[in-house]
Amino acid sequence: MNIPSVLPAQSDIAAQTRQKAKLADAAHEFEASLLQELLKPMQSGKNSWGGEGDGEDGGEDNSFDTIRSFGTEAVAKAISKGGGFGIAKQVVAQVEREHRQNSQNGTPKS
Repeated sequence: MNIPSVLPAQSDIAAQTRQKAKLADAAHEFEASLLQELLKPMQSGKNSWGGEGDGEDGGEDNSFDTIRSFGTEAVAKAISKGGGFGIAKQVVAQVEREHRQNSQNGTPKS
């Protein structure tokens, strides 16, 4: 009696799960990058201490711009992880659709 092994199928499932997780992470990073670019123009020229954000008031350097950039990045990532505009979902769906088509057509994986 020959009993087929179940382990290869389980390892394939685990590999597919890891690939889907990596794809979802990459899609969210992509969406967050787009959102960050959309949020940049919304930054005002004044900082919270009442000075201009361009560093011309004598006491301020570019550190405020760096902090503001980190803040914008964090907000963009949070928006994307929370669902964002659905760009990440569309990217994942499109990549999976193309992967299925390539698998059915016998196109080699790149």
